[in-house]
Amino acid sequence: MAEVKVSLDLTEETLQSMEVGMAFRDYSGRISSMDFHRASSYLVTASDDESIRLYDVANATCLKTINSKKYGVELVCFTSHPTTVIYSSKNGWDESLRLLSLNDNKYLRYFKGHHDRVVSLSLCARNDFFISGSLDRTVLLWDQRAEKCQGLLRVQGRPATAYDDQGLVFTIASGGYIRMFDARKYEKGPFDVYSVGGDFSDAHVVKFSNDGRLMLLTTTNGFVYVLDAFRGTLLCSYSVKPVSTNSTLEASFSPEGMFVISGSGDGSVYAWSVRSGKEVASWMSTEKEPPVIKWAPGNVMFATGSSELSLWVPDLSKLGTYAGRK
Repeated sequence: MAEVKVSLDLTEETLQSMEVGMAFRDYSGRISSMDFHRASSYLVTASDDESIRLYDVANATCLKTINSKKYGVELVCFTSHPTTVIYSSKNGWDESLRLLSLNDNKYLRYFKGHHDRVVSLSLCARNDFFISGSLDRTVLLWDQRAEKCQGLLRVQGRPATAYDDQGLVFTIASGGYIRMFDARKYEKGPFDVYSVGGDFSDAHVVKFSNDGRLMLLTTTNGFVYVLDAFRGTLLCSYSVKPVSTNSTLEASFSPEGMFVISGSGDGSVYAWSVRSGKEVASWMSTEKEPPVIKWAPGNVMFATGSSELSLWVPDLSKLGTYAGRK
């Protein structure tokens, strides 16, 4: 892996060569969420089998499995600490968020405020703030150090939320619009509102590229939109199979923002070039639901989660530059 990380640029050819290098098949339910830690080689997953699992992808090993039988688990995100996570419940009666230490399986804090399923969770990279969006049509702003929410914003429909990499701006997408907020003055309302051109279907995920210049939005209708994060102009849109009511269409920027990878309603994975707007690679699947999908920070690797966890890496034997090297 070290040679790949240091000397392999992410080109269309590299992307097309990518295949599953390692798969973990010991899940007894679908993976509903996963997150890479920003500064370590750790990956955390949440699954319908009510487990939270911590992996070290550098060594392709599962370090820990924690069961959340009482509350279930749907969404999971790392805090700045590589063994502390925030997760949402999946039991239909308690919509609290929980701050959990994976080291000793201890709850450090509960965050109560939502009254329906939490469908979006985004942590600020620069401080202890995070935001959550729920089917109760609210977005709540939190500080990890306090149990009570710090702010509440009402939305129309299902919300998708994200912080930019600097933690200065956050966005809420819902009902065909993307609203941009200054994280320090959010109570004044959005400083800009972008439209994605008449697609009023539910927002699923919204994300910023690492450099903050681009954002993507996915919708129930099976569209992935890429926008200029400063002007709101639509740069390109990609279409995949629409997703069923209970599924989430996920997409992820590659580390330098040149490519977007996404799931699809038929379980396939696609990769597109942001510059050309064209599809550059696709991987078919026997699954019938979209996988969760995340690109590993600063690495030529992405992960997909469905009924199993797959780590995708380039196959060096397919690349001309590396062919014949021993």
